[in-house]
Amino acid sequence: MARITARNLVKRYGAFQAVHGINFDIEDGEFVAILGPSGCGKSSTMRMIAGLESISDGEILFDGRRVNEIRPRDRNVAMSFENYALYTPITVYENIAFPLRAAGVNKADIDRKVRDIAAKMELTPLLEQMPASLSSGQAQRVSLARALVREPSVFLLDEPISHLDTRQRYRMRRFIKSIHQEFGHTMIYVTHDQEEALALADRVMVMSNGEIQQLDTPQQVYTRPANVFVAGFVGEPPINFFDFTSETDGEITIEGNRITVPESLRPHLGRIGKRGTAAVRPHFMELGETSPIRLKGRGFITEELQDHNEIFVDVGETRVSLVTPPDKHVARGEEVTISINPDHLLLFPPRQQKEENFDVV
Repeated sequence: MARITARNLVKRYGAFQAVHGINFDIEDGEFVAILGPSGCGKSSTMRMIAGLESISDGEILFDGRRVNEIRPRDRNVAMSFENYALYTPITVYENIAFPLRAAGVNKADIDRKVRDIAAKMELTPLLEQMPASLSSGQAQRVSLARALVREPSVFLLDEPISHLDTRQRYRMRRFIKSIHQEFGHTMIYVTHDQEEALALADRVMVMSNGEIQQLDTPQQVYTRPANVFVAGFVGEPPINFFDFTSETDGEITIEGNRITVPESLRPHLGRIGKRGTAAVRPHFMELGETSPIRLKGRGFITEELQDHNEIFVDVGETRVSLVTPPDKHVARGEEVTISINPDHLLLFPPRQQKEENFDVV
């Protein structure tokens, strides 16, 4: 295993800069997910760690040792990709054994290691099969086993299950989580899927435009996002945003509703100023007068989703969503009161860019 450190890490492709001087530490044995939209710099960051991309500026260290100039093969890094790239002319056994044979491991140790990892990955009955006969989920497990059999210091996974169907993704998530618990490798998991990141990782590194927006536990990323981007990108259903004005200390106005801000947020409100963005997740809002923070609105539609309902309400010009028990319904045009859990109200500076508008439509 290894502790990974990045200092002022930059990646340029000609005139385009994909990664903008980022800094992070990943602890020995930690599972970190790098999460972000397409083009945010997450894959470039992972490939620089692996040595597959040159570093334009800055440095990467494994256990305090600079690895910028060290070849990929000498970093003891294993990778698994969305395209598992199995060798089709040889059996599952030989696919798993391939990196050991390439490293000159003796035959008896190869057999022991292959059968051990195959048992842990539930692949023993498939060892003599050819890759063409495998399902997508089985093939991905073979790819993971081939990477793990090398006993790497760092295990990198680049969108490894994004192509699988929903049922297979749930099963592979459990496998990947159990792999980390079983082997304790330092693992970096690159994904655009927030559910995968939050379910699997010890910490989540959220990236946008080549910069780290937040690196924290899944719980903190979800409940205490660092900025509007993180708040809008993480969470399903999407977070609700409201523009607000503040003319009186400790109070804000949202779509004509005057709200007293909780004491804990007042210093933050003072830093934001007279205009800003309030946010609250659909799970932290409910119908009725159950909180001192309330908004008046009119019902739009109710989506019945069996174990819960998602109710959409128009608050002035802003359409918001609430997650409610399945027995709650709102008729179109019905006047309703929405209560916000004071512990989960978030305040941010004003949104500046159009692409940061995550309002429900």
